[in-house]
Amino acid sequence: MTSSDERPSHTSMEELLLHRYSRAGQPAWLIRLRIGAKRLAWVAVVRSAYLLKRTLDILLAGPLFILLLPIFGLLVLAIRLESPGPALFKQTRVGRWGQIFTMYKFRSMYMDAEARKAELLAENEMSGGVTFKMQRDPRITRIGRFIRKASIDELPQLWNVIKGDMSLVGPRPPVPAEVDEYSLSDRRRLEVTPGITCIWQVSGRSDIPFPEQVELDVRYIESQSLLTDLKLLWQTVPAVLFGRGAY
Repeated sequence: MTSSDERPSHTSMEELLLHRYSRAGQPAWLIRLRIGAKRLAWVAVVRSAYLLKRTLDILLAGPLFILLLPIFGLLVLAIRLESPGPALFKQTRVGRWGQIFTMYKFRSMYMDAEARKAELLAENEMSGGVTFKMQRDPRITRIGRFIRKASIDELPQLWNVIKGDMSLVGPRPPVPAEVDEYSLSDRRRLEVTPGITCIWQVSGRSDIPFPEQVELDVRYIESQSLLTDLKLLWQTVPAVLFGRGAY
């Protein structure tokens, strides 16, 4: 004999919701109306939060991108004078829910950098083995070392923000090879739109081990708000100026 609280395993989600929100004497249509109202309210909250975040991205990234165009021109000239080849580096990255997009950076390495990476894997200084970082990476040019230290190489990603591939604030977008190494918990980083800066970028950047980076990204995902984004953008300024953990 089964109790009245036990329900068959094949019970539909609708029946479960009706059971949860049912009240004595209420008709089923009224309960469905209440459930529908709760769903609409939740959708409205989520979409309004996204709209606010997207509005902030456009209002800040758009004018900043235009203002920086003359500086971009000078950087392109300096990069190409030291190392012939395109000044912009385009790389495939993984965005929200695994969506693939092209991310832009100023090229800070010699043209054969990717081919030489295999020779340097044994010298990876990033614990966790998922991402690759070296403080004295021989593939980096002189101008590249400067723009990395000042995070200037990331500025072309303002275009990614304008396009909607990225946000100003969010977990950094990984390359597909890194995602292949992710554990199930690591993949939580892919639940939101990736960004240019986030908690671990203002807390030590590359000095922070990968597992801790994931923890900080998840903390951001669980507590994100417009106020949090504004606070992180403000904290990014001294982090860039002092260059701690940037290489």
